[in-house]
Amino acid sequence: MFTMRRPSPQTATVLRALHERGPEWSHGYELCRALGLKAGTLYPILIRLADRNLVETAWEQEVPQGRPARHLYRLSTTGATFAATLPRPVGSDPTSPFTARPVLGEAGA
Repeated sequence: MFTMRRPSPQTATVLRALHERGPEWSHGYELCRALGLKAGTLYPILIRLADRNLVETAWEQEVPQGRPARHLYRLSTTGATFAATLPRPVGSDPTSPFTARPVLGEAGA
């Protein structure tokens, strides 16, 4: 058994995004684009969450010709319960799981 500790900001962002989607399956590329995370950051997070039974995984069943099947992700019941307890980031839009972060060097950063 593992102890639920506070997730990293990136992990919390992934959990919030999956929680917002509810029971709908999401694929990694879609999450990378929506969250602005690199694949090298996102996929290890998804693997850790799956290892902790917070995320369910499956392979896409209906695959269009010309591309491989996608690995799909959604929160498990435990993951949804945990994600619902996460506090929103300071300054975030309460209707969105994403927090806009200024890029170093941009006006206002």
